Amino acid sequence: MVNVGTTIAAIIALLVCSGDQKVSTKDAFTLFENNTGWSNNGWAFLLAFTSPMWTLTGYDSAAHISEETAGAARAAPIAILVAVGATASLGWILFIAASFATASVSDLLSTTLPLPMGQLFLDVLGKRGMLAIWSFIIVVQYVTGAAQGVDASRVVFAFARDNALPGSRWWKRMNRHTQTPVNAVWLVMVLAGVCGLLGFSATALSSLAGASVIGLYTSYVTPIFLRITSGRNKLEKGPFSLGRWYMPIGIVAVSWVCFIIILLLFPPEHAPDAELMNYAVVIIMAVFLFASISWVVSARKWFTGPIKNVDEDPVSYDEKKLDQVDVQVVSNYSK
Repeated sequence: MVNVGTTIAAIIALLVCSGDQKVSTKDAFTLFENNTGWSNNGWAFLLAFTSPMWTLTGYDSAAHISEETAGAARAAPIAILVAVGATASLGWILFIAASFATASVSDLLSTTLPLPMGQLFLDVLGKRGMLAIWSFIIVVQYVTGAAQGVDASRVVFAFARDNALPGSRWWKRMNRHTQTPVNAVWLVMVLAGVCGLLGFSATALSSLAGASVIGLYTSYVTPIFLRITSGRNKLEKGPFSLGRWYMPIGIVAVSWVCFIIILLLFPPEHAPDAELMNYAVVIIMAVFLFASISWVVSARKWFTGPIKNVDEDPVSYDEKKLDQVDVQVVSNYSK
């Protein structure tokens, strides 16, 4: 609710307080400025998709904590749809408000502040207004980070439960009091802190974010691709289904991810130097080589896939117990 409230407050503040700085409706929706150095405006427009892509992740959070949710088979996908729909709508309105309040994109990009959005709030709301709204944004960032930490810890726990991580016996331990994977949570927090140090280098942080987005979207699209190809006749329909729309939606999703992954490997500006280069491809190749070598040298000898944590289907198990009881009763009666 803090996130939603802060976003709504920011939208209202930008629209109400921009005053004479507010641009016309035509400029807000049609004005285009190419500050990338690329001569092709179409290509520059496509590269603009890469900047917000790291915020368009986390769809899978509901799935990772589904084991702790009642009726997860239906609740998790509904939660994903509601979250994506709500944040997409609010985000779109926020960007429209920012477009109306932005008199000059070039001036925002040349700001001495770490983020152009901070300069926009400073121009529109003044110093006190900017600090007030930014304090809530900081709180939202910490709350969101904590939620992502819970999500990531469940991913670590799931991999460790399948013995797929170094030191799995430590990371899959459950705290006897909280019944949560506390060790996995601490691992995620420590790694997040180390990655946070990269914030002192905009290039390193941008490259890490780009590589993370590519990894996340690859994990999202892989089951979708299998579902619309070889898995069409193998997977049973669950309590939540897209019906006949699963195929066109799946095709669009796979096509979009393949397209955006290519864009995410390009540098944001034309002819970049070492400081502006996109090193996401280096990070991805390092992870790929590590995983490949680990598989060839060791993992292929012992990793057999996910470990089942439910031995029997409840219905089948009850039927088997009843059959055993019937046999025992008949046997006793015969005696």
